[in-house]
Amino acid sequence: MDPFEVRIRFTQHLQHLNASVTSANKAAQYALKYRDMDEDLHSCILEQLERQNSMNNRANIMYFIEHLCDVAAREKHHDYVRMMQRDILRVVDAVAPEDGSGAANVKVVRKVLHGLQSKSFLLAQTVTEIEECLKERDTQSDAIGMSSPLGPDTEMAHTTPISKSNSSYPRLDKKQVEQRIEEDRERHKRLRENIWAIQNTGVDDAEFDKMWEETSELGEDDFLLYAEEAAERKEAAEEWAAECKVKYAEPKA
Repeated sequence: MDPFEVRIRFTQHLQHLNASVTSANKAAQYALKYRDMDEDLHSCILEQLERQNSMNNRANIMYFIEHLCDVAAREKHHDYVRMMQRDILRVVDAVAPEDGSGAANVKVVRKVLHGLQSKSFLLAQTVTEIEECLKERDTQSDAIGMSSPLGPDTEMAHTTPISKSNSSYPRLDKKQVEQRIEEDRERHKRLRENIWAIQNTGVDDAEFDKMWEETSELGEDDFLLYAEEAAERKEAAEEWAAECKVKYAEPKA
């Protein structure tokens, strides 16, 4: 394939990234398929981060970088990892700029950085130094009208009204907020699934057998409890949706 066409198609993969594993896998496999052009494809990632106006897309690319490093390491093609290490500051500056316009992405950056550190793709010292820079960039998280994405103990991203003092910072529109919430919910769902996965969790057979024996059997009371919890979640979701509808209602002419 013509090198120019390879760049165009990879750029399209990056532009269509979302919270699904499928979109990240497609882009990563494409990058590995054309690994002989790894420097060019890496430059596509940087270009998209620095040119892309959508904060959600920049966040998705940040998550993708960790996924690409995972896949590249498994395929024994470490050039993508080395280029990420070389340009990590440039990546962070693009995803969460120091002007405060990317404050909603600060938690995304932190999460990915710690993921890269835990997999030995980044040194702890490097992550610590970047964390110091991020502290100031996290102070304007309310200014863009939305919180940062989900953490392991958070049910969903929430919106925050913009204040007059922060009016100089861009605010996400309703569509972007809804998209971010859906993507955060999908990632959180996948995170919970991974937590409960037995394979590769480090739980040995003896510990698993002990947990299995100590766990009570499923009974009628359990189903009643699940039904009550489901009803509570549905009620909370409806209340939240009603609040968002009022908060982001189109102003009357």
